[in-house]
Amino acid sequence: MSGLAQDTAALLGRLGVATSAFTGGQRSVTSPISGEVVAHVHDATADDAARAIDAAHDAFLAWRSVPAPRRGELVRLLGEELRVAKADLGMLVTLEAGKTISEGLGEVQEMIDICDYAVGLSRQLFGLTLATERPDHRMMETWQPLGVVGVISAFNFPVAVWSWNAALALVCGDSVVWKPSEKTPLTALAVHALFERAAARFADAPASLCALLIGDRIAGEALVAAPKVRIVSATGSTAMGRAVGPILAARFARSLLELGGNNAAIVCPSADLDLTLRGVAFAAMGTAGQRCTTLRRLFVHDSVYDTLVPRLKAAYASVRIGDPRAADTLVGPLIDPASLAEMERALSDARADGGVVTGGERVAGPGEGIYVRPALVEMSHQGEAVRRETFAPILYVMRYTDLADAIHRNNDVPQGLSSSIFTNDVREAERFCCATGSDCGIANVNIGPSGAEIGGAFGGEKETGGGREAGSDSWKAYMRRTTNTVNYGSTLPLAQGVVFEI
Repeated sequence: MSGLAQDTAALLGRLGVATSAFTGGQRSVTSPISGEVVAHVHDATADDAARAIDAAHDAFLAWRSVPAPRRGELVRLLGEELRVAKADLGMLVTLEAGKTISEGLGEVQEMIDICDYAVGLSRQLFGLTLATERPDHRMMETWQPLGVVGVISAFNFPVAVWSWNAALALVCGDSVVWKPSEKTPLTALAVHALFERAAARFADAPASLCALLIGDRIAGEALVAAPKVRIVSATGSTAMGRAVGPILAARFARSLLELGGNNAAIVCPSADLDLTLRGVAFAAMGTAGQRCTTLRRLFVHDSVYDTLVPRLKAAYASVRIGDPRAADTLVGPLIDPASLAEMERALSDARADGGVVTGGERVAGPGEGIYVRPALVEMSHQGEAVRRETFAPILYVMRYTDLADAIHRNNDVPQGLSSSIFTNDVREAERFCCATGSDCGIANVNIGPSGAEIGGAFGGEKETGGGREAGSDSWKAYMRRTTNTVNYGSTLPLAQGVVFEI
């Protein structure tokens, strides 16, 4: 067993995962840090998925009757387990997904934060009292648990995405079945063990309240097709969403889709360029460009272009790339060889379309890990290569002279997740955030498009899928709404003045 495999096994052991869960299976798990195989997990079959979904439905039937504040207590206990395990789970995220230590720990902190949020939410699942036209009547809406929630997550946020959904679903009275990315099953096994540890401390938790399905499309397709799964939250590519959405629609189930993001930022003449440089650098290079909210397009005003872009090129040339376990590393590896191939194809297409590329070359790293220098590509226009999302550290930079044109180009892509503007002009900021400004689900001012907090609803429009997770009123997706009218009088007046006397 290699040193990396030994480290992984030790982390999994401390997190409570049985050795049999990550040894002897048919699926190899490779760490992007060095390309080494660190575990072998067992794939779920379609029959395994069916049994897990049936068990989760049975758990839902019991869990929905537990009072919501009591359900919040289980989520509070989960948050406690995550706090204790933060260092180990964060390092496991680094080993399996290739994130830097800071980002791995930050992802676990995001899980803790959403647990805290959901605990408070468990006492605020409120409806409305509505005005009624009939005397001696009261009309109100109430929110009830929905059912089994399916969660399909991606490799780049291997544990946070589950928590955004599961923490809210649990306090809403639902059960959860999770199908993680086949690239990152070990972190899922660890989180599942931590949830089971929390459930063991909670007297009212039914068995199979949170189930885990390790595997590939077979497990995912079973989850999407199962009639007992009332909503599927799926994070991944637009192509995946196009496959999942129609199946759910055909059986009138709900979908919560978090798909592609081709995010842009606009740098205005009044922008604080020191702040802009830091904001752009993190948004474009963080997580090796493998965030759905990664900055991929940058529109820089003519008046500041020749000042900002050389500084960006210097940052790209000097950024620390390497083993994400090193404290000073800022850019870790790409997840796998397929990601490198996509990056190389995108850069080739950009060059063919007149782009001037700085960076983008492969650099040395541990073992067979795939490390690349982030690429900055100066483009004269927004061609097909720019309009296509490539999940890699590529930033396309373009000049603009008119803000209306920059906003138009911000919106002129199929995706609509996140966006930002750097300006000290309040009129430009408000123009960007208004109804005729950015058409994205997230529109930021003087910060990059990445780094969302859990208090706001997260998601986007167009080919991003329209889903919303985490904060605000996102909890409503995990519940069903009932309108109640109560007659406390002795007559039966009908709405709209209808008369029906017998």
